[in-house]
This record gives sequence, C-alpha cells and structure tokens, in this order.
Amino acid sequence: MIIVMGLPGAGKSSVLNSLKNASGFDYKIQNYGDLMLEIEKEKFGIKDRDEMRKLPIEKQKLAQKLVAKALAKEKGKFILDTHCSVATPNGYFPGLPFELLKQIKVDALVLITANVEEVALRRQADPSRKRDVDDVALHDQMNKSYLAAYSAFTGAPAVIITNQQGKLTDAVAKLQSLLK
Repeated sequence: MIIVMGLPGAGKSSVLNSLKNASGFDYKIQNYGDLMLEIEKEKFGIKDRDEMRKLPIEKQKLAQKLVAKALAKEKGKFILDTHCSVATPNGYFPGLPFELLKQIKVDALVLITANVEEVALRRQADPSRKRDVDDVALHDQMNKSYLAAYSAFTGAPAVIITNQQGKLTDAVAKLQSLLK
C-alpha cells in the first residue's frame, strides 16, 4: 500500500485525480476521509466532512479503528489518500494512528506539500469547504514530523513531493515514477 498525504490545499487530490487518468495506471485509490465520514455520519450524526475534526478525540479514535479494520482487508495495488495530521480544536491529531499502521503493509509514505503561501491562497479560493484558519507553516511542519514518525514505525520510505503552482504535471510525474 502506498499512503499519499498532504495539507488541505497542497493539491493532493489534484495530483491523485491526474494520476488516475494516466495511461497504465492500475492502482485502486481509497480516500480515508470518505471511510471516516461514512462511519461518523452513522455513529455520531455528523453532516459533513468539515465537522469531522471537531468531534471529541475519543470518537475520532473509534472511527479510525473501524477504518483500520476495513483497510487491513485490502490487497493488490492500493493507494490510501489521507491526511498526515488533522488540525483539531485540541491540537494536531495523527491521521495515521500506529494501531492502523500495525495492521497494513506500507510500501511508501508520500507527503504532497506546497509553498505555504500557495496553500493559503488555494484554501481561500475553495468555496466548497468551510476550512478553519490555521497556521499553514506550523501544520506543514507537523506533517513532516508525523511523516518521519510513520516512516520510522513502518520501515517504509518517506517521500516528499512539492506541488508548485502551475507545475501539477511535475508532481504527478514524481508520484508516477514512485509507483513503477
């Protein structure tokens, strides 16, 4: 399994969506947040994705355990689309708890990042989300710290891909070369 993570606004979804359309692409992509959302809607009555990070940590942990069980069953060429860390009202929360990482075989950990000013502008330009204002530079730094911890824990290599404004094809090509 390849785990692809990124700050909200770094362009992770854009990179993965472009990759899906590449010739010869034969990976299944599963969005971790979609699985969490399904569980949290059913169990906790949340209405949308932006409410997820505001749930009490214990409820988030329970949902993560349920997602881990589902992901442990996945086989074959698989990309998990997720966040490295989640900015909650109570601080940064790991997107990949070690309990999950124990249950899956991780081949590589990829962090999609971008210049913090570009990320802030991309977030402002996205009217589809109700994003909290957070310190993008600090969140990026936290992500890199979590990435290192996940890599040390799993033994999987950590890869950082910068998605510069106007250079999406370069970021896609870097991820594509990793998948070969």
